[in-house]
Amino acid sequence: MSPESKIQVGADSKMPEGSSESTRPVRASDDPEYAANLKRATLASSIGSALEYYDFALYGLASALIFGELFFPAMGASAALMASFGTYAVGFLARPVGGLFFGALGDRLGRKAVLMITIAIMGGASTLIGVLPTGAQVGIWAPILLVALRLLQGFGAGAEQAGATTLMAEYSPTRRRGFFSALPFVGIMVGTLMASGVFAILGQIDRDLLLDWVWRVPFLASVFLIAVAVFIRLRMQESPTFIKLEKQDQISESPFRELIGSSMPSVLRGIGLRMAENGGSYIFQTLGISYVTTVVGVSKSIGPLAIACGAAIGMLVIPISGALSDRFGRMRVYRFGAALQLVLAVPSWWLLSLGSPVLVVATLAVSYGIGVNVMLGAQCAALPELFGNRHRYIGVAVARETSAILAGGIAPFVGALLLSLLNNSWVPLAIYVLVLSVITFATTFVTPETRGRDLGLAWDAMADPVHGPDAVTTESKDRVDA
Repeated sequence: MSPESKIQVGADSKMPEGSSESTRPVRASDDPEYAANLKRATLASSIGSALEYYDFALYGLASALIFGELFFPAMGASAALMASFGTYAVGFLARPVGGLFFGALGDRLGRKAVLMITIAIMGGASTLIGVLPTGAQVGIWAPILLVALRLLQGFGAGAEQAGATTLMAEYSPTRRRGFFSALPFVGIMVGTLMASGVFAILGQIDRDLLLDWVWRVPFLASVFLIAVAVFIRLRMQESPTFIKLEKQDQISESPFRELIGSSMPSVLRGIGLRMAENGGSYIFQTLGISYVTTVVGVSKSIGPLAIACGAAIGMLVIPISGALSDRFGRMRVYRFGAALQLVLAVPSWWLLSLGSPVLVVATLAVSYGIGVNVMLGAQCAALPELFGNRHRYIGVAVARETSAILAGGIAPFVGALLLSLLNNSWVPLAIYVLVLSVITFATTFVTPETRGRDLGLAWDAMADPVHGPDAVTTESKDRVDA
């Protein structure tokens, strides 16, 4: 059996007709080569996720805590914070462009090739931020260069997570796809944990020394993650689904045109599902920290500590949520996460406003670590399952990155504006989270259940004849279990 056919049997194929074992699916553990490739794919995706979220969490924390002083020293504190969050939002504006560009390449050239390019662009931009001159040194050129690198960072990140999501869903055993697809997203928590831990440590350093040169070290450290990620991805095999498309000469010449022509209902549902998860994530990680630090007056080290605790909780919640989605269905688990964030929205911001360090840590850790990540765990398999195999990469990328602008990218900027206009009241921030949660909660009722869907199908889940937790195709019933 060739390596390609082993991968296909391991991931998504039926047993051959007439085989003496045709009544029993081949288990992943029965094929050592498939199992090894699955581990490589999981590790490669996890490292990429860790780097992306290390970079973005690092930038978000820096925006909330130090970039205003470094790059906008002539402005007042409030205006500098808004300008800093403005550069944060700029990175999200570049993400859909990167998602479109690299998503189309991923559907034409393969998942692996694009993931090699995106990790280099994203990590390289983050490393270069560590050598930028500050506003006190070069004036207006400092924020211009910062914005340029932030755009480059967002351009590369625009397809990184979509590629990891697509690759893992196509590699994973069907009946445990939710669990396996969620494993690389533990890397998100690792990256967030690293960034939060770094800033918790930096918060203990003398402020003048921090603003002099120490702030550069965490950004320069990105280069080590890049090296590890590139090394692992060089040894990774291509996605089984893409290999099959290549062998059957079914690669789409224009995946974006296909997406626009047949998949906009799926894209809109993907955006709706992401509003509470992505928006909640960045609101708590950036705006929440800024609020308790600049408005409530809590120590600058408390916010990063809270997010680090939330990330540690998320490392458990994400795979558990993914596994539960294999058992109960993607939308049921997703709906629970959206409802939880909806219920927590008002109490969490009220508790943050009290200014107790213990309450700040507990509130941010629970709201981010559980409320957001229950949705993320179910999302890992759900988004790729919404799309057909010829335009899956670009479909996931467009849904993810459009929502990243609408929910995550502008959230800190809008929040800072609301605080400035409404006398630092926490109520508008709670309403903001409520609105995002309601959008996602409602979307789960109009999104088809995709658990067990055949990822070899060319059409979207919206076109499947049967929906629901048991809507598994005949082919996928014969697929591998883990």
